[in-house]
This record gives sequence, C-alpha cells and structure tokens, in this order.
Amino acid sequence: MTILYSHAVKLPMKGVILSGGRGTRLHPLTKATNKHLLPIGREPMLYHPIRQMVSAGITEILVVTSTEHIGHVVACLGGGNEFGCSLNYVVQENPRGIAHGLALAEPFAQRSKLCVMLADNIFEYSIAPYADAFRRQDTGARVLLKGVGEPERYGVAALDEQHVVEIQEKPKAPKSAYAVVGLYFYDAQVFDIIRTIEESERGEFEITSVNNAYIKRNELRYNHCKGRWTDAGTFESYAEANRFMLENGNRILAHDDRPSGHLEGLIDD
Repeated sequence: MTILYSHAVKLPMKGVILSGGRGTRLHPLTKATNKHLLPIGREPMLYHPIRQMVSAGITEILVVTSTEHIGHVVACLGGGNEFGCSLNYVVQENPRGIAHGLALAEPFAQRSKLCVMLADNIFEYSIAPYADAFRRQDTGARVLLKGVGEPERYGVAALDEQHVVEIQEKPKAPKSAYAVVGLYFYDAQVFDIIRTIEESERGEFEITSVNNAYIKRNELRYNHCKGRWTDAGTFESYAEANRFMLENGNRILAHDDRPSGHLEGLIDD
C-alpha cells in the first residue's frame, strides 16, 4: 500500500473519495486513463465529488485510486488548493470491492466521522444537508436513497415506515425501487465492521455487507436524494451525467439545510 499525504487540518468529519476500479463498462474510453478523469460537463469527473464535499464543509479529503493512474490523478488534482481543501492519496493496488477500498482509509481517518463518496456518482444538489444530518447523529451510519428504474443494478433498500430493514446487493427480484446511491456516512466503527465481513460470491468485500451490519445494530439512518442523480457507470448514465451537468454549468445546486417532504426528505426514527 502506497500513501501520499499533503498537509491537512483535523476536522470533525473527513472525506473519502473512492476512484479505483478498472472502468470496464466504459471501455474503450478507459483504455488510456482512469474512468474518473473522463469529462463530466466541463470538468473531469473527479472534480465533482471534491466540490460536493467542500460544499458540505468537508475539506480534508482522501482520494483512493488505482496503481496505474495515481500519477494522472495527482497531476490533475494536486494538493487541493484549487478546490479550497487538502487532498491526500492512497493506492488500491488490487481492487476487491468498495469496502476494501474504504479499509485503506483507516490511517487517514484517525477515528473521525467519515463522508464516503464513489467518484462516479453525480448529484445535482449539494450533499450538505445529508452531511449536517450525520453531524447531528451521535453514532452509526447514514445512507442516501433514490428511486430508480433499474434497481437490480444497485444495492436496494427494503423499507418499513421509518427504517431500512435490509439492503440487497443487485437483487434479481428487488424488494423496492430505492437504490442505495454512492454516498455513505460512517462513524469510527466502520473499520472494525469491515474486518468482520466476508467476500461475496463476486470475490469482493461489499459495502452492502457493512451497511447491513449497521442495520443489525439499529444504527443506520437514511435520507432521500433530492434532484437528479446518476452513477455514470454505463454509457447511458455517463451521457445523462454529462447532460445535466452541462445544463447546470457544472454548478452544484443549493437547497435548504434540512430537506423537506416525504420522498425528498429526512426520515429518522
């Protein structure tokens, strides 16, 4: 494991951006570069999660990336001055799932609360209200849900009136149309939980297993995602991300500190 650290300031919540993986679904666009350096609207894709975290007051950020493209990523992003943050880097030499990539952030986290974002997830609105909701949460985890047309592509949340009761990873028969999108908030327990999970049938350490462990502890809360969102992982969703980022001029739209309404609001117990 290789770690490159820039100067950073301790904050109550730190950010982790996961940008490893091989980007095979966007081949041949990814033959020459990391998927997360492809353009979204007017900027490289990786600019978006950084700007999202800064919009939420998270300015100490770790970028997890691949061995092949660490040089390109660092050359593109630098130390973070352009974004008003401090960027740190770690190499995921052998991608084995989202939870595996997150585990590499333990030395960086230093038991802080974490905001974790998959680098290919594009949100029209700022993530600030969801980060603020987690800051008010004493312990546990928080996820973000979005109604989607193809839930079998994602981790899918089974809900009762107020809680996520189970998350299924890419189910053939989804129990709801609510996908768990690539934005997660965790307390310091997350690394202990990762050490207890087993590889899935796909040979990966799944973030769904981590989230289900928090559900068993009755410590997982959720928000509904406001506005447009896509994971930019297929040619179709990549085109959609470009479309609405171009429409917005790559601006991240602001909204109230606390989302309102049932489908786009905060639901706690």
